[in-house]
Amino acid sequence: MRAIAVTLVVLSHAGIATLEGGYVGVDVFFVISGFLITTLLFKELDRTGRISLATFYARRATRLLPASTVVLLVTVVASWLWVPATRFGSIAWDAIYATFYGINWRLANEGVQYMNADAAPSPLQHFWSLAVEEQFYLIWPLLLLIFALLTKRSATKRRILVIVTLVLVVVGSLAVSVWQTGESAPWAYFGAHTRAWELAIGAFVAVGAANLTRIPRTAAAILTWLGLAAVVTSAFLYTEETPFPGYAAALPVLGSAAIIAGGFAGSRHGVVALLKAWPFQQIGKYSYSWYLWHWPALMIVPFILDVEPNLPLNLGLAAGSLVMAIGSYHLIENPARNHGWAKAKARRGIAVGLALSSIAAIVAQLGAMNPPQLATGDPAVSTRKVVAAAADPEAELRRIIAGSAGLGELPRNITPKVQRARWDLPKYYATKCHLEFEDLAAPGPCVFGDPAGTASVYLFGDSHAAHWYPAMDTIAKERGWKLLVRTKSACQASLVHSYAIVFKRPYTECDNWRNDVLAEIARARPAMVVISSNGNNNGGLLDATGNRIDEVPAAEQDKLWAAGWAGTFKAIRHRDTRLVLIEDTPWPGKDVPDCLATHSRNASRCARPAGESFAFPARQALVSQQAKALGVTVIPTGQWFCTAEVCPSVVGNIVTWRDNSHISTRYATMLAPLLDARLPKIRN
Repeated sequence: MRAIAVTLVVLSHAGIATLEGGYVGVDVFFVISGFLITTLLFKELDRTGRISLATFYARRATRLLPASTVVLLVTVVASWLWVPATRFGSIAWDAIYATFYGINWRLANEGVQYMNADAAPSPLQHFWSLAVEEQFYLIWPLLLLIFALLTKRSATKRRILVIVTLVLVVVGSLAVSVWQTGESAPWAYFGAHTRAWELAIGAFVAVGAANLTRIPRTAAAILTWLGLAAVVTSAFLYTEETPFPGYAAALPVLGSAAIIAGGFAGSRHGVVALLKAWPFQQIGKYSYSWYLWHWPALMIVPFILDVEPNLPLNLGLAAGSLVMAIGSYHLIENPARNHGWAKAKARRGIAVGLALSSIAAIVAQLGAMNPPQLATGDPAVSTRKVVAAAADPEAELRRIIAGSAGLGELPRNITPKVQRARWDLPKYYATKCHLEFEDLAAPGPCVFGDPAGTASVYLFGDSHAAHWYPAMDTIAKERGWKLLVRTKSACQASLVHSYAIVFKRPYTECDNWRNDVLAEIARARPAMVVISSNGNNNGGLLDATGNRIDEVPAAEQDKLWAAGWAGTFKAIRHRDTRLVLIEDTPWPGKDVPDCLATHSRNASRCARPAGESFAFPARQALVSQQAKALGVTVIPTGQWFCTAEVCPSVVGNIVTWRDNSHISTRYATMLAPLLDARLPKIRN
């Protein structure tokens, strides 16, 4: 079964399209782990009447930590050498969390943050499932020990207590899993609380092992084949869009339990006979090491080779990681767990585990303290100073943009530093006034600019409105405006219903928040409302019944978006309020800091042709046309980022984008005088 589980996971990660749901292999592992650990603990209870927690944790440490520590160390070193320097700090922290089996909570927390929505996966991300298992191992043996102490004289009472506990875990954890999958997919996917029921199902099978041998062999054989069909079917039918775990996890989980349960009858016609075949036995033996090695190989080797990942390469890396797993098993994993000195006393095994964990954490911390450095060349002009002093700022900026198109080495005075560019956020974010996916209201009034100003101006939209905050705040302070900022991640200003990819459900939080803001603006009747939004699709549109309408032709979708924008303009249009639409900025087509860190000697490789840089240009033109017809001032942005041919990622000495779509704070601040010149004049 381990062979089936790891093969599904590896082929899914390699990019086999028909096995997109191969992630269910992890659920198979959970069931197996719950079964095996409970079986071992019950055997010890039956044999000795007690459970030695020290012995149990010593076995876990010598079994799991030697191989995982080597993978962690190799991954950290390889990441320092080859992965973009912009990502190393995060990877170092991932290593520390993975070392102490807490990375699943770190990933869950990061998964609901919009800034991380398009971030590249960590080469240590796969440690999340090991963390869930270790958290189970931390609690379950302790519970069984308590049950043993409470029922010293009655094995029957102990078994009843265990069964009742497992029922409560399965019912409670599954209910939470179903609820949280609908509310916050990352927390549901990575959380131990939403996966505990899967391990408990495996434990259930272990508790009922004695009775399972009585199943008629024919029925048992059918049960195992049905179980295998459930696991394989889910791997082929599920996709990344499947709300998971939730109810969907029941198919692979119960299928795995059925295979184990039916196997006790020993039928020659069941799946067990197939799983005893040499290929399954061998892959199963190496499954732990293969699981450990395959993901770092897929994530890091493309950087070493300086190529884009593709299916043939990924399959080759999957095969290569199996070879590494075989070597790792025979040289590290097996010798370590069978080492006589470590096995002789429990405290030695625990000491070995603590030493290995400490080494991995120390190496990760040292790497974080000494991050990779980037090559830089001669300093460039200070874009902000030159533009601010120019008689014609726009003409001067266009000249600098043209001169930056063929940039080689990064300028020595580049700002923000490439390694920190992703975190070049407006200070506005620190106030929590920019709302994340699940947020519905800000913690305060979110007033900026000149709070005592008599003219009120709103900045409204999603994160592509928020990235204009530095410019708007600068202008508001100079003009004496009270600036009220209302922005929410991935919540476009257009009055449409959209799908939230991060939640894998309709983005109702966006609808509710946007309606509240529109009502607030309508009541306030401010002097001006400046609106901007990401021009992309995000998760796509929904129809009146909540279904996605991806199949609707692009031209028809453009009309729906434009109609939504018209609805927004009409909802806040008032004779005393000037409306302004800042068209969406160009998109660089890549994570700019990562690209610049990879190509620090030839930054022009991170530029993008201008013709490819605007998301849905026909839609944007339609929206702008409709806005103008409604009396809205429309401000184009392309001329501030691109020549007619190219959009460079560094303009003068400023990094233009801080990720794959948001302009950096430094660049937005530099654009303040240009934006100010385009805004309508209002009375204070």
